[in-house]
Amino acid sequence: MVKTVFKQIGSLLKLLGLIGIVPSLVSVIYGEWYSAGGFVLSGVITFCLGVVINFIFIKAEEPRHTQALIIAASAWLILTFLGGLPFFIIAWITPVEVMNGFIPPDVSYDFSSLVYFKKPIHCFFESMSAYTTTGLTMTIHEPSVGKGVLFYRHFAQWIGGAGFVVMVLAIFKQQSGKSALLLYGSESSVEKLKPRIIETAKAIWKVYLVLTLFSAVYLITGTYLILPNYPITENIFDSINHAMAGQSTGGFSTLDDSIAGYHSAKMEILYLLPMILGAFSIPFFYKVIYERKISEFWKDTQTRSLIIAFIIGSIILSVLLFKAQIVPAPVREGIFQFISGMSTTGWQTSNIGMWDWKSILFIIAFAMFIGGASGATVGGIKMIRALVIKKGVLWQINRTFFSENTIRKIKLNRKSFLPEEMNEEFTKAAALAILFFLFIIISAFIATLFSENQFSFTDALFESTSAQATVGLSTGITDPSMSPYLELIYIFQMWAGRLEIIPVLTLLRALLYTLPFKIFKTTNDL
Repeated sequence: MVKTVFKQIGSLLKLLGLIGIVPSLVSVIYGEWYSAGGFVLSGVITFCLGVVINFIFIKAEEPRHTQALIIAASAWLILTFLGGLPFFIIAWITPVEVMNGFIPPDVSYDFSSLVYFKKPIHCFFESMSAYTTTGLTMTIHEPSVGKGVLFYRHFAQWIGGAGFVVMVLAIFKQQSGKSALLLYGSESSVEKLKPRIIETAKAIWKVYLVLTLFSAVYLITGTYLILPNYPITENIFDSINHAMAGQSTGGFSTLDDSIAGYHSAKMEILYLLPMILGAFSIPFFYKVIYERKISEFWKDTQTRSLIIAFIIGSIILSVLLFKAQIVPAPVREGIFQFISGMSTTGWQTSNIGMWDWKSILFIIAFAMFIGGASGATVGGIKMIRALVIKKGVLWQINRTFFSENTIRKIKLNRKSFLPEEMNEEFTKAAALAILFFLFIIISAFIATLFSENQFSFTDALFESTSAQATVGLSTGITDPSMSPYLELIYIFQMWAGRLEIIPVLTLLRALLYTLPFKIFKTTNDL
């Protein structure tokens, strides 16, 4: 099993090494030579490591179902750890005077936030947050890290949104269709768009790229019309990065205060569309764009439910904030933050740490916990599971009124389920929701202990949900000065949340039970 796992990880590491080429070119364009060197060096190290691992285990057998889950979990952990290598190298090789040269002339930062990445744990956190499309960050002042690093953060979110494994399937040829299918299913919740899984992976990236390009053009045009005096070069850089963050529902920003940094209500309205698009599933867009099925907007249950939830949830949160009288623009902030929370994008325009507990619990329970559509780049338990749980509860209640001989099919998202099938779907959805909830509660209790009474349990609950659901909104707990133990917990939550927990639990079971048992057995045989 170990050989099979490492063989696949080798291919993924080669891909990660190649990814470093793009931000290095951006660094060269902006004359950031130390950053360019850091990306090249980290890319060479990672690529060579992948080549060596792949060569050593080239004859390993094809993965089975359990191995595919372990590959997904272990690969994401290793790749995100090495994904932090560029931050670490750049932070150490860049002279202080060059770092401080990244600070914009119209602000008064004491030093560049790049200095925080001299600590490996911050690099791991930033990389995990980027590739899992979470958006929590160790960069207190984003513009002070340089254009190359800024681009890398957003590019990593964009790559992580569609998935490492899906990209590898689209680029590198697998030995069999069965292994490709297992690896695809271990990471992605997207339904098959084509008969062959390799074709499906390519179709996903094709749709993903088209949507990102649309968002980039949309944001460049909108920003120019709304802020005509905003420098065009900054407009293009911001828009391309925000298009990647929006489509991946990642939430990183090139600005110091996220989208609030534009200081424009019109700009906040402009940025609603990329978040909404990111919340819809890739299969939905594939049917609309390539199969011309416009009716999917009202026939697809997830899409229809999300649109309704965005409208109703935004109204309720705005009312709650209005009644609390603690924010200057309750309607504006309520709409933006609810859509940001439910799409799990994480762009922030409000000081959530100042919100009342009712508003915080509402956005936790009805936005961040649920998330967007299954098959999108979102976190949370996904809208389809919320619908399955709702349908299952109603079915359990209604079945008490049926006779013993009555067999009724349950319809959901244009599919019919027999009672046994519905029970299975309901059990799986409820189990994941319970695990999701337990992870959040445990993390919130630990966060309360490590915050030394600086934050309330409600704040800790919000931050834990944000990490687990890969949202990225923050009440202020996430900070370079936070406890390293709490930082590791959030890293674990982002990792588990991106993979929907089961692959992570499978890996932990293998590490705690299967591997020690095999080692013990081998020792006895000797």
